[in-house]
Amino acid sequence: FLTEWINRTLKEEHIVVRSLEEDLYDGLVLHHLLENLGSLKLDVDKIALTEKKQRQKLSVIMEAVAKCLQLEESQLKWSVESILAKDLLSTLHLLVAIAKHFEPNLALPPNVQVETITIETTSRGLKTSNAVEYITEDKENIEAQSKDDAFDELFSCAPDKLDAVKKALLQFVNQHVGKLGLNVKDIESQFSDGVILLLLIGQLEGFFLNLRNFFLTPASTMEMV
Repeated sequence: FLTEWINRTLKEEHIVVRSLEEDLYDGLVLHHLLENLGSLKLDVDKIALTEKKQRQKLSVIMEAVAKCLQLEESQLKWSVESILAKDLLSTLHLLVAIAKHFEPNLALPPNVQVETITIETTSRGLKTSNAVEYITEDKENIEAQSKDDAFDELFSCAPDKLDAVKKALLQFVNQHVGKLGLNVKDIESQFSDGVILLLLIGQLEGFFLNLRNFFLTPASTMEMV
């Protein structure tokens, strides 16, 4: 599916991919793909013949992808080294992430998973561990996430029960912030500056919020933000 998608996207540039491992590791196809999908102008040569140039090119590409997808380094399931080493799993994760970001309506096959086997050398010999890794999301989970949550349903189907829910939430809030000598009477107005919310989180999670980190009595919109 991904091979056909790349070839369809880059058809006018006469680029044909036959193997994801062999044709994407040097960054040439990824470069064209990002320019085509996201109109990204990457400050790097189109063709990189040496391993040093390929590594440098991939670094620029990975940085651009992480920036577009707004991902931290710890969230990435691929790296310059793994793509350069023709690691299929990393290449699949990278392509799926690019496809989902730039073409969210693309009908990627759902619930694709692989079993990975990790072999580690220890003082007692070889140690193996198995794990299941998902390449694409479970269709049922996606559909469940797209459905209205309980609050959406409450507003649209049972607005008459809204007051009862607000009353229950007020009791819950006051049960916790009451320990700090606070009393909430109106959810909309008293939560709008973020102070009660921060103190509530601190009470629920059992930690002390340093009062220097926020304004306890904000006097402007900027202080609330």
